[in-house]
Amino acid sequence: MLKLGFGCMRLPITDPDNPTSINDETMKEMADLFTGQGFTYYDTAYMYHEFESERAVGRNVVKRFPRDSFTLASKMPLSLIKNADQVPKIFQEQKEKTGVDYFDYYLLHNMTLSKYLLAEKLKIFDYLKERKAAGEIRYLGFSTHDNAAVVDRILTEHPELEFVQLQINYLDWESNYIQSRLCYETCVKHGKPVVVMEPVKGGTLANLPKEAEDLMRAMHPDWSPASWAIRFAASLENVMVVLSGMSNLEQMQDNVSYMKDFQPLNEEELNVLWQVRDLLKSWYAIPCTSCRYCVETNTCPMNLAIPNYFSLYNVKKQAEAVKGNRWSQENLYYENYIYAGYGRASDCISCRACESVCPQNLKIADLMKSVSASFDGE
Repeated sequence: MLKLGFGCMRLPITDPDNPTSINDETMKEMADLFTGQGFTYYDTAYMYHEFESERAVGRNVVKRFPRDSFTLASKMPLSLIKNADQVPKIFQEQKEKTGVDYFDYYLLHNMTLSKYLLAEKLKIFDYLKERKAAGEIRYLGFSTHDNAAVVDRILTEHPELEFVQLQINYLDWESNYIQSRLCYETCVKHGKPVVVMEPVKGGTLANLPKEAEDLMRAMHPDWSPASWAIRFAASLENVMVVLSGMSNLEQMQDNVSYMKDFQPLNEEELNVLWQVRDLLKSWYAIPCTSCRYCVETNTCPMNLAIPNYFSLYNVKKQAEAVKGNRWSQENLYYENYIYAGYGRASDCISCRACESVCPQNLKIADLMKSVSASFDGE
């Protein structure tokens, strides 16, 4: 299997404020290039694009290509499960939305320790093993943003799980809370291949400060910052596939160009990445990946556009560091969200419901105070 996967969490859309407005024509072009070059792995999930990603994959991939020309991964949304009756209903709905008789890869989605205990209690593992025995699942695994100890416990208690999806990128490799390296090494210890998510950290590693990008360009003038990030993840020996959430044809063309005949990074190239990593640590105030779990699970009672505000805040802080200016274009974008009906950051009531579904374990309520201090007073 070629190591690039088409992540269908950030598909092309026609309206930037409407994640369900998936641009089918652009997605078809991207799928044509991806599949035409021999890449096979498509990754979707129940909640992506406000529950529309699976349908988009069904329309633009499943209905258009022979079933043996692609592999499809989807996930059981543990954050939405309250009782055992939901599990078979959601699984059958996913098959109908995608239009497949079986999933090549199926995962328990975002397995935290609490969600793992819930899956045990509701016997979700047993149900999915039955679906695998029935031929509706080829390979069963799980995705997680939890720590290495949790990964170790799950794999020890459920050795039947065949692969793990982890957040791995060069910025988080030695992170104390993401624990990319430790989680990866735990999978190696258990002999489980790894699927990489967030290799570009929600776009953070595709749009770098000039000083960081200059380090990369000095060594490889024709390599994009995003390609450096994906190359890093793909260079890990135990990685089966690296997911890239590509949002336009240009991103697809870039990724396909170097992943077709992929060559792992050498030691000199890795040293450049460590220099870039050290620079970035001083640039990005909030390590949000814009996964949108905090808003797509209807957890916020104040209708705050949380990931959008964090993105604006990071860009504004970067502009302040470079130019020294307090006011920026991001102030206007922030006000646009308020006019569109979203709450201000200052409206946060610190209920912390969003924090229970945040894969990055961000203290969102506390961070919203910083966002409010930056935007609401101007």
